[in-house]
Amino acid sequence: MGVKAFHIGRIAVGEGNRPLVIPEIGINHGGSLTAAKEMADAAFRAGARLVKHQTHIVEDEMSRAARDVTPGNADCSIYEVMERSALPEEEEREFMRYVEALGMEFISAPFSRAAADRLERFGVKAYKIGSGEMNHYPLLRHIAEFGKPMLVSTGMNDLRSIAKAVDILEAKGVPYALLHTTNLYPTPPGLVRLGGMQELMREFAGVPVGLSDHTKNNTACIAAMALGAGLVERHFTDRMSRRGPDIVCSMDEAALGALLQAAGELPAMLGGKKEAAREEQVTIDFAFATLVTTAPIRAGERFTPENLWAKRPGTGEIRAEEYEAVLGKTAACDIGEDVQLERSMIHR
Repeated sequence: MGVKAFHIGRIAVGEGNRPLVIPEIGINHGGSLTAAKEMADAAFRAGARLVKHQTHIVEDEMSRAARDVTPGNADCSIYEVMERSALPEEEEREFMRYVEALGMEFISAPFSRAAADRLERFGVKAYKIGSGEMNHYPLLRHIAEFGKPMLVSTGMNDLRSIAKAVDILEAKGVPYALLHTTNLYPTPPGLVRLGGMQELMREFAGVPVGLSDHTKNNTACIAAMALGAGLVERHFTDRMSRRGPDIVCSMDEAALGALLQAAGELPAMLGGKKEAAREEQVTIDFAFATLVTTAPIRAGERFTPENLWAKRPGTGEIRAEEYEAVLGKTAACDIGEDVQLERSMIHR
């Protein structure tokens, strides 16, 4: 069974399509609409087809207890981080329109029911589900009711939890993809665990699978695509000098451009089998060696290491691999020195 394909606006995701690269602006704008637009401009210049945002309505997303929880990549509570970084509704709507006016698609990750409802009012074409929300099954059901594609990160969850989420999406009949994730910011290379992504591919055959990456460079995403990932995601900023908890694991415009280039080239590199390509003949002609005389040989004289060797080019009739088989046979005619040997010159 092939991998299911679906569309996010004009973008096709799944089998037969190049991997989708998702630059996540997320909260890197720090709550500034101006900064968000500057990041969108940079993503567009790099060639992105889509950008991802995060939609935070803090009072619906978190209880007061969140004021006492500090994430590993910040120096204040998660409540404060999100309160500072959230765009109000009208600014987020303006940001979405700005992104779409550039010709890109806009998707976002809602972190609460109110955030999902806001995005549905906006008319977004797809939803991203964060790893922390994947096992928030009531929220997952709420978003699935909208019937739109859902890109689901699976970090911090095991196969049992993921299967429960998949059951919800299948029951609702929504198109979806699964992304393997390690939720450390940044993620050390040894904890990327691309084997987990391959496990998702086996366990959920037919579903587009990819990587949401939090390392410091493109290596993991490129490796994931080489293993068959249909989509890859990295945090994105227009410049690495900006401040914010996700900047350390973000890519800038140049890195995004390089990742997009890799996504365009990699599919053509996969597959094939080990044999000479037809197009290699032009190289075979000069690079291979064929049998050639190294001294004059009279008719009836034996071929020996003293009068026969293999040399470039590969345009002769008898390749080097047959050298030992020709030694000891006799010449069928007089042959000059430095002549490419032909089968007709050998007594059968």
